[in-house]
Amino acid sequence: MSELNVILLGPPGAGKGTQAERLQDDFHLLHVSTGNMLRAAVEEGTELGRRAKEYMDRGELVPDDVIIGVITDRLQEEDAQDGFLLDGFPRTRPQAEALETALKDLGRSLTATLLIDVPDDVVVRRLSGRRVCQKAGHPYHVDTNRPKHDNVCDIDGSRLIQRDDDREETVRKRLQVYNEQTAPLIDFYDERGLLKRFDGTRTPTEVHDHIRATLATLRLEDEI
Repeated sequence: MSELNVILLGPPGAGKGTQAERLQDDFHLLHVSTGNMLRAAVEEGTELGRRAKEYMDRGELVPDDVIIGVITDRLQEEDAQDGFLLDGFPRTRPQAEALETALKDLGRSLTATLLIDVPDDVVVRRLSGRRVCQKAGHPYHVDTNRPKHDNVCDIDGSRLIQRDDDREETVRKRLQVYNEQTAPLIDFYDERGLLKRFDGTRTPTEVHDHIRATLATLRLEDEI
């Protein structure tokens, strides 16, 4: 069976996390979370983990070469041989170029970059409308998943709140960062013939069905 090596791309609120979970089950892909991998490397005390910890302890961003090193190490493990799913990395063109080089050194390459495309105004409505209960974090939305009683959790009766990172001004700042730093990767991967676009305004199930069919076709074409 040919491997599927995939990047999920899209703005905050596009539903990348939801799709990543479903695609893991569909194709038995390793879900590569750079944050989780860095923490694991630190706990294991690897050389890269010790380097990463120095930056993390100072509250600084971990340099790209350290992150790429951690990813490269992880992709050589047995459970990554059928393919992997990168969500949240790369975020910038230098990171994309470094990843491309690292994969080439491993004798591997990307199968596709999946862009879940959602307009900014839809992202703002989705994220700024989210509410969670104070007690257990049960999720609600002011438009699509309202509680039976205003601002009260249906399950435990605690008050619903808006998280700081869901406030409109914060969401717009996150979008600005995405549009400036990460959106240029759309052209980067399109130029390489790797980009596949999906309408993120459709339901999660519709998006999932489209992505699953696309990846199944790509795998079949690679095996023929």
